[in-house]
Amino acid sequence: MSEALIKHFATKLIAWHGKDGRQGLPWQSIRDPYAVWVSEIMLQQTQVATVLERYPRFMKRFPTVKKLAAAPLDDVLAEWAGLGYYTRARNLHACAKQVMEEFSGKFPEDPVLLEQLKGIGRSTAGAIAAFAFHERAPILDANVKRILARLFGIGGAIQEKAVNDELWLLAKTMLPKKPTDMPVYTQALMDFGATWCTSRKPVCVSGAKICPFAKECQANLSDQVLLLPRKVVKAKSPEFNCDMLLLRHGDSVLLQRRPDKAIWGGLWSLPESAWRIKEKDSKPLASDAVSLTLKELLNLVMPEEKTSIAVKSYKSIERGLEIKHVFTHRRLWMQIWSVALSDAVKFSGEDLKWVPLRQLGKYGLPQPIKLLLQGLSLARGDDLRN
Repeated sequence: MSEALIKHFATKLIAWHGKDGRQGLPWQSIRDPYAVWVSEIMLQQTQVATVLERYPRFMKRFPTVKKLAAAPLDDVLAEWAGLGYYTRARNLHACAKQVMEEFSGKFPEDPVLLEQLKGIGRSTAGAIAAFAFHERAPILDANVKRILARLFGIGGAIQEKAVNDELWLLAKTMLPKKPTDMPVYTQALMDFGATWCTSRKPVCVSGAKICPFAKECQANLSDQVLLLPRKVVKAKSPEFNCDMLLLRHGDSVLLQRRPDKAIWGGLWSLPESAWRIKEKDSKPLASDAVSLTLKELLNLVMPEEKTSIAVKSYKSIERGLEIKHVFTHRRLWMQIWSVALSDAVKFSGEDLKWVPLRQLGKYGLPQPIKLLLQGLSLARGDDLRN
């Protein structure tokens, strides 16, 4: 391990950032821990270009932790719609309440206490402490793991506990000595991994620019840059089928709130059947809509005890679009069944609700369902966007 590299790493990285780092991002140069926290959570698993658009809008709607804590969860989920990984939004809301109740509305400065808040892991706690409070706290997101693994030639898989512990120790050892340098240093680490020491096209491979650590990076010196950090071979993502019911009456559609711990947890979506493993050339469960009664179709997507049918007649049952949606670890094929009613249907349970098309923008909807319903809304002159 290069003691010289550890000693001067922070100084060289900060100098690099002054010349080549990203500047002018809306969450940079702020010390409000609430604003820092929101940006850190939003940037997890979301591209910077998307956050540049959505972060200011979120902050305008929920400018303080008090406002966020007091807001209905549906409002938070609606504002988060399209950003994905909705557990983040639910955790934001729960964490805001926790800060108000346990810390009188003020985020704690200690990273250890920050880590105890809902949805805040060790790296995010370090980032908040560094940016907002100038604490000498390390971060270790995917970008930083990649930088350190390459610099020091760490060949183990970063998912392994021993390797992860070694990376945390390095991250802590390489912190700048001056607490006032922590914000720019932490931002520089993020930027260096996101723009120069990237996963597939780092500058040392492309030859477009000269990395300030080119003569010290063990991966570069041994021609292993694209081999480190070592990647674990992922299994092929499983594929599933399900049937979804687009039930319409007048200008309203039936929505169902998804369980908190399910995919798209807490969002409002279309009632759906159980997921089934997608076999080759498999078809949706309801393959012949012509022969189905409305009750039979309803029973595909919700338990029989949830329905209290008050339908004397319905206009049509049509097999609609089949929508493919790719999640991080799975793929889902959703067969939409469109049912137009001439009479109302009453359902038991608070998780089922008739919603007018013009009000859909007030609800958090999964992105593919939002796009589907937006097509219906625009066809009748409404706009589903917030």
